[in-house]
Amino acid sequence: MSKLTHFDEQGQAHMVDVGGKAATHRVALAQGRIEMLPQTLEIIRSGTAKKGDVLGIARIAGIQAAKKTSDLIPLCHPLALTRVALEFAISPQDAAANAVSCTATVETVGPTGVEMEALTAVQVALLTIYDMCKAVDRGMTITGVRVLEKHGGKSGSFHNPPA
Repeated sequence: MSKLTHFDEQGQAHMVDVGGKAATHRVALAQGRIEMLPQTLEIIRSGTAKKGDVLGIARIAGIQAAKKTSDLIPLCHPLALTRVALEFAISPQDAAANAVSCTATVETVGPTGVEMEALTAVQVALLTIYDMCKAVDRGMTITGVRVLEKHGGKSGSFHNPPA
């Protein structure tokens, strides 16, 4: 197991120096889902939420969150993102669990990866769904948030096996 990179030799937290690393095309995909009551899922599907288009607002929130990740996570580098895309799905498996899945894809060309930006995008998008629907369902549960894959950089590609 390699050492944690956000600590120096004295055990003090520090921002990793990526100045000497090559700028490469970096991509990360993260996913999570929010489970809810059947009535809440129907409100989202039908577009009848009092606060408006739940998934449209959640998509914008996720994009904004990816762009602001370094403001939220203390040792993250600010990155010039080249792409942030969020997709929402209600697969047959999700429908059976009364859930909405969110997948974020984040890209950059730079010296460090975008996994944190993808994870932040998913979390904030799902939190936005909670916020917009909490008046009818306070028991929603956010679950399964994880990196699905990442590409680029010295460490190459990573694929997370299906959960």
